[in-house]
Amino acid sequence: MRVLMVAPGTRGDVAPMAGLGNRLQGLGFEVAIAANPAYAPLVVDSGCEFRLLPGDLAGLIRHPAPGEKAEGGSVLDFWRKLRGYMEDAATGTLAAVEAGADVILANSVAAYAYDIGEAFRIPVIGAHLQPTEPSAAYPPVLMNSSRSLGPLGNKIIGERASAGPAPYDAPSARLRKALGLKKESRAAGERRRRKAKATILHGISPTVLPRPADWHAGLVMAGYWWPVARPDWRPPAELVDFLADGPPPVYVGFGSSAHVDPGFILEATRRAGVRVVVQGAERSLGADAIGIGDVPHEWLFPRMAAVVHHAGAGTTAAGLRAGAPTVAVPVYTDQPLWASRVAVLGAGPAPIPYKKLTAARLGDAINQAVNTPSYAERAGELAARIATQDGVAPVVDALGKLPTK
Repeated sequence: MRVLMVAPGTRGDVAPMAGLGNRLQGLGFEVAIAANPAYAPLVVDSGCEFRLLPGDLAGLIRHPAPGEKAEGGSVLDFWRKLRGYMEDAATGTLAAVEAGADVILANSVAAYAYDIGEAFRIPVIGAHLQPTEPSAAYPPVLMNSSRSLGPLGNKIIGERASAGPAPYDAPSARLRKALGLKKESRAAGERRRRKAKATILHGISPTVLPRPADWHAGLVMAGYWWPVARPDWRPPAELVDFLADGPPPVYVGFGSSAHVDPGFILEATRRAGVRVVVQGAERSLGADAIGIGDVPHEWLFPRMAAVVHHAGAGTTAAGLRAGAPTVAVPVYTDQPLWASRVAVLGAGPAPIPYKKLTAARLGDAINQAVNTPSYAERAGELAARIATQDGVAPVVDALGKLPTK
């Protein structure tokens, strides 16, 4: 079976799909992944075929440092750029499907994949890293907030948010017209699939977010899809020496979400009295700090006293997998949800919203994370439970239930 994964987005969107694709390849599936060009090496290294989705979402959504203003114009300008990105992604998805596929696994922002699948009579299964289904159990992730509106409020506002405008609406409408399909809005298509209890697989651990009681039968909490471990990877000698030269440090990194100046981070970590590994700053930072580039989280995080990050779905999963206390600094979309889950589960202190981030607040939170034994204990318990879960088996089960041609 030829599986095409459609993964527009940043590295955090692609890496779990590449890990899942690698596992599926080992089980006899042929897997191709459509993603932005920056992630071609990641896809190829996973053993999957790379198919191009033009664009660079990471450059578009990256937030400025705390206290600095964003560049690039108004919210309307940003929306236009985001819609342009989705237009290119939709065109790339069509080309990727034309290259061959028996089934499409589409992430949560690839709504146009359903339109293409309908035209080509190819089944489409959702493969989400965020819980986008309206539910009483959580506020809609598009609100950029983890504040519950109450069970009824969460459900109602979630339904309204789902039906509201999205940057992939226009690409979906354009493709439906070009492919000769009947006119149907993206929101109407989602309602139709919800009524049919269409399958959406979620690469989320039920330990971290229990499956909501109001989900329909087609919504599957599969478990995490881990990025591919690189067997030939070796850590930089400077990093190994730094780790050996003192107590476990704290990791600080914000991925594709934001830029935080190393000086700001050092002010916070020195306030907390800890050593630090700063991802994204490949230069000397002093005796108590080291800057690093791309280092696999599965190797690095177990060696940390705590991890500080933006609470992206994949980075949050990696921190919990490592049993590391977490200081979450959520920036947007689903990140406040994961940040709140870490705190609710007892694996770290209350999150710091990125807009309210100061060196003093960050330093105090790091100090709390490192010196509160219950955070490490609880993180270790969660890691043990997550280690027993196999996120790939539900995917294989869903693929096995598809009708054969």
